[in-house]
Amino acid sequence: MERLWAPWRMEFILNEKPSCCIFCLGEMQGEESEKERLVLYRDTLSFVMMNRYPYTTGHLLVSPYRHVGSLQDLTAEEMLQLFENVRRACEVTTKALSPQGFNIGINLGKVAGAGVDDHLHIHIVPRWVGDANFMTVVADVRVIPEGLLATYEKFHPFFREVRATAETQRNKGT
Repeated sequence: MERLWAPWRMEFILNEKPSCCIFCLGEMQGEESEKERLVLYRDTLSFVMMNRYPYTTGHLLVSPYRHVGSLQDLTAEEMLQLFENVRRACEVTTKALSPQGFNIGINLGKVAGAGVDDHLHIHIVPRWVGDANFMTVVADVRVIPEGLLATYEKFHPFFREVRATAETQRNKGT
């Protein structure tokens, strides 16, 4: 019998699941640390967080703070900032992890595969040649080679730099 060790899954199994939307948790401050919630960057209308159950190392989620389920519900300002933060997240991921490509997607509605279908969010999935190996094909299992907090620590200094640059630009009025 083959064994696949994934001890971090026990945390998911044993922990109490949030009673509210995981993206609305992004609005909350002070109850848990940013690191515990895996939030990497906050802007005025949207934020970037790591996916707790990633497809690959460095799988990020970008979401508006406002609880909306469709693109039509976003204001022009929310849409612009959301996609600016997608661009920023791709830049940071490139610096931190050197992926060879990205899958970027939005699942709108449960039938489209949305795990959270009433709070829009954008997936940023870094890709490397060979990252989908035989395990995915044969066993329908993904192998994530690095722990979440180790990846968080790789991202953190780059997002700190993004935050400082964004604050400087806001202060200058650009």
